[in-house]
Amino acid sequence: MARFTKILQFMGWPTVSGILLALVILQYQQLQLLSEQRLSIPQYQPPAPPQISFADAIKMAAPSVVSINATSVNVESIERESEDRLNLYLGEKLSLGSGVLVGDQGFILTNLHVVDTLFNAFDTEVTLNDGRRTPATVVAWDEANDLAVLHINMDDLSPIEIGNEQELEVGDLVFAIGYPRNIGQSVSQGIVSALTNNPDTSLSIIQTDAAINPGNSGGALVNRNGKLVGINSSIFSESGNFEGIGFATPASIAVNSMEAMVEQAIQGNSGYLGVLTGEALNAQSSQIFFGVDHIRGMLVESVDQGGAARRAGIRPGDVITRVEATPVIDGENIMLEVRNKKPGDTIIVQVYRDGQTFDFPTTLGFGQAIIIEP
Repeated sequence: MARFTKILQFMGWPTVSGILLALVILQYQQLQLLSEQRLSIPQYQPPAPPQISFADAIKMAAPSVVSINATSVNVESIERESEDRLNLYLGEKLSLGSGVLVGDQGFILTNLHVVDTLFNAFDTEVTLNDGRRTPATVVAWDEANDLAVLHINMDDLSPIEIGNEQELEVGDLVFAIGYPRNIGQSVSQGIVSALTNNPDTSLSIIQTDAAINPGNSGGALVNRNGKLVGINSSIFSESGNFEGIGFATPASIAVNSMEAMVEQAIQGNSGYLGVLTGEALNAQSSQIFFGVDHIRGMLVESVDQGGAARRAGIRPGDVITRVEATPVIDGENIMLEVRNKKPGDTIIVQVYRDGQTFDFPTTLGFGQAIIIEP
């Protein structure tokens, strides 16, 4: 028995060592298998931020870019009639440019040189991307930055989304949207060629090689996400045609200037209704026009195309009987009530039409009211 015990003791250590070695080898094989399985499992990658396609970017921005046709009045020639008398001969010149709808109140940013004229005798018409056309009023301008602000009275507008031009880098992709050479809305692609900064490091000029031709002035320079980063303003060219060097006013400069100009224009102007009326109705004229003698007010003879009254739904043939709480007695009566308001204010205009009275909420615009004496 003692001998058998010694044999077991002699065989135990090799056996235990073999078992331990086997366990180590088995564990190593399992760890290697787990490692191989881990490598075969696809590692999670966070999704890349979605890139908007160029077509989608243009679709976002294009409805906000409008065509501007302006008629400017300037001196064509000067003739000396005598030592103390000069004759100035004026001439009209058509100007084609582009503009950008900023905000939903009908304000359009463009270049001043698109609508500039010697006597501020602006005559402009705006065509929207969807084909709608309307007269526009030039309400303010900034000569230093070659900017002007137009206003239109229309609904269903598509204002552009403003981007941050401070994020631009040389080489970034940009698009110029406008109406070059009267061929309709067009898009050109380019890159940011150079950036010029003010002493305070803010951006002052964007240079681009996106084609900017006559008619593009005042149009939009947008980034690859369709957001406004600049207002196309000028080109550097010895031939008069685009040679790959175009300039744009940074969006922040243009929009900040516009906001300041609009605020000043609102404060400096009275509201404008945009109607031409005849004499105040009395019993006799009321009987003649409407078959009853009790209608009092001002008969509307015409309404301005693109004006506040037309936009509200007031038509020629209506009789304006009340403005806000004031019964209408004569033309001055209407004018005084409207002059107490500002462009952008909404008033209630009551009219008589087809035997009934209607109240029209009317958002006043910009313009100059005139009383024409009979």
